[in-house]
Amino acid sequence: MSSYEIAIARMYALGHELAQTPSHKFDLAHMRVLLAALDNPERHFPSVLIAGTNGKGSTASTLASILRVSGLRTGLYTSPHLVRINERIQIDGEQISDSDFALVHDLVDRTADRLVGEGELPWHPSFFEMLTAIAFEYFSRRKVGIAVLEVGMGGRLDATNVVEPRLSVITDISLDHQKFLGDTVAEIAAEKAGIIRPGGVVVTLPQQPQANDVIGNTILDLGARAVNAVPYVPPVSPASSEYRAASSDTTPVSRYPLQVMGEQIMVESRLLGRHQLRNVALAIAAAEELGRQGFPVTAASIEQGIGQTHWPGRFQALPATGGAPEYVFDVAHNPAGVWALRSTLSASYPDRPLTFIFGAMRDKAIAEMAEILFPLAERVIATRADNPRSASPEEIRVAASRVSNPIEEAADVAAAIKLAQTSTLPDTVVVITGSIYIVGEAMRRLGARI
Repeated sequence: MSSYEIAIARMYALGHELAQTPSHKFDLAHMRVLLAALDNPERHFPSVLIAGTNGKGSTASTLASILRVSGLRTGLYTSPHLVRINERIQIDGEQISDSDFALVHDLVDRTADRLVGEGELPWHPSFFEMLTAIAFEYFSRRKVGIAVLEVGMGGRLDATNVVEPRLSVITDISLDHQKFLGDTVAEIAAEKAGIIRPGGVVVTLPQQPQANDVIGNTILDLGARAVNAVPYVPPVSPASSEYRAASSDTTPVSRYPLQVMGEQIMVESRLLGRHQLRNVALAIAAAEELGRQGFPVTAASIEQGIGQTHWPGRFQALPATGGAPEYVFDVAHNPAGVWALRSTLSASYPDRPLTFIFGAMRDKAIAEMAEILFPLAERVIATRADNPRSASPEEIRVAASRVSNPIEEAADVAAAIKLAQTSTLPDTVVVITGSIYIVGEAMRRLGARI
């Protein structure tokens, strides 16, 4: 085995990042001990911290693209990944190399083992704590000018929350990960609001009243300053022709004018759907705020950075070729995400027959997602990812029993794709969704850009 393969094997031997007990995952004191032993790499670069239920990754990737175009060496840390763990750690759009990952992992892993042996840590850091430390060390070594950090889960006790960010961003909040974060939107919002700093700056948008109340009260209690991204959300329906325009390479884009930093720009984003307009608005507001703080952000770099953003698996289309149908990949994995997918499908393919390939983790709200999404489809194929947390096709079918659609079953993603290519109506669009793991496996098999 190569040093990279050994590093990956050791990472996954720690267990899945959501499979550990809350006491092992949620302890910032232990994360700080590990980072202190590494000479606190997280203090060697300025950062932006982004939390929320949906839209964190889209907002983070858009902001990182803007900052890169602005001339800053920009780190981006996101989770989870579609295919390879390297996707999570990027500088200027380039994933960490296998050799660099192995090198930095070895340092962090040896440091962790030493701390456990000396009694400084009660147990080895978790998968996510290790990966976060690797990202911080890599960004420090490569001397990034700024890092955009996506919270893994929650916020208050997430491993990323050890940084002192230049600003915090909170995206849309809804029910997800209730086992860890709470059973109500207010409880989950309290965890997300944990990234707000006393006297700090927080960029957000109005959303559910319960979340608004928690975020607003936290801002007041901490004497923080709120930046409202509403001015950057266009008031036009995404179903209008403006949003159905196409760029010169025929990739569909959302296209609309905005006033930014005293100038008019033309936003052209490949992130489609009304929900993505909110995520792009948050990235614009965050970039403008960083400009006020002295970073070299301009209206032109905001425009260009949005246009260059690539965030795979978010309503990403693969055109029909060689007799194969058109595919759409979307990582909608909770009811709010599925509602957004349904809205975007209705706007983008109002008259096309749809086949869904659907798979989800066992702990997700499968019945609710099915009731939202499946009525749109001519066919539904339930499958499972190569992940021990995946619901079986039979479990999905049982959970979706209140939906009238007949549900076909496929043992794995490859079988589901083969099944979807048979007996489909002309002009069918095959939508692959329900879990990032399902989408990642399908994109790899079908050769989609990641």
